[in-house]
Amino acid sequence: MAFPQFVLASASPARRQLLHSIGLEPIIQPSHFDEDTIQETDPETLVQALALAKAQAVANAITLGPDPIVVLGCDSVLAFQGEIHGKPADEAEAIARWQTMRGQSGSLLSGHALIDATTGKTLVRSRSTDIHFANVSDTVIRSYIATGEPMNCAGCFTLEGRGGALIEKIEGCYSNVIGLSLPLLREMMGEFGYDLTSIW
Repeated sequence: MAFPQFVLASASPARRQLLHSIGLEPIIQPSHFDEDTIQETDPETLVQALALAKAQAVANAITLGPDPIVVLGCDSVLAFQGEIHGKPADEAEAIARWQTMRGQSGSLLSGHALIDATTGKTLVRSRSTDIHFANVSDTVIRSYIATGEPMNCAGCFTLEGRGGALIEKIEGCYSNVIGLSLPLLREMMGEFGYDLTSIW
């Protein structure tokens, strides 16, 4: 089976880089879906619903040709002490959040929705990774927030950037924390009949 065109329904540079790292050259097509239209209190339900909505928005806009096309939508949140955290609203919120998270642990959940645009077949999955935050000082927290790095990140940190110095350990899938689980994607593509290793 010929490997399909792969569309990423996200503008995330981190997700794009993850796909590049395994040999995929995705077509970048942000969904522009209004995330505020979905209200869920369960983090797993939320990330799956958002990932699916993003993938559907892009898949519905695709003009089909002779070649197969798959669309991947993703969304991530941090579940911490019974609350769901996405991107911080401002620096003050980011500082306060880190002051609460330091020395504690939370779970980074990423939803994955894969749609075969040709057949309409859809898979929705999620993966969770436990994050253990370092017990850092207020000075370190303010220095990190001042870099601007965590302001566009679910959970207010990036594992692959400066924030990696503030994470004591993770338990679970590393790439999931960055934006999408590569092992999970391989499994989902396999369910569609596509072998990721065929492009290596």
